[in-house]
Amino acid sequence: MKVSRTSLIGIYAGVSPFTGKIALEINPQETPLGICTSSGTVGHSLSLGAADAVIVLSHSAALADAAATAIGNKVIAAGDIDVVIEQVKVMPELVGVVIIKGDRMGMWGDVKLVPL
Repeated sequence: MKVSRTSLIGIYAGVSPFTGKIALEINPQETPLGICTSSGTVGHSLSLGAADAVIVLSHSAALADAAATAIGNKVIAAGDIDVVIEQVKVMPELVGVVIIKGDRMGMWGDVKLVPL
């Protein structure tokens, strides 16, 4: 995405209590930016994980898409969030990551979440 004014991107994570309650805030100076979401509980795509939502921000949209899928495949239970967040910290190509499983959420990087 490329924006000329601050924009909010709502987060949908299925039955998670975070759905419809939070959004990513994206400022113009942060763009262009690829933002991709993967889920093991929402949608028809095959996932090896069970995350309600994995959101990845990167300056490469293709990388954000691939990383969201790969990260989502590692989250089976809410207890996996912290371990997986530690693993993504070594990926300098990623701007930020948000992982949601049920009523638990973890995030890393340059991510600003705001209430809706």
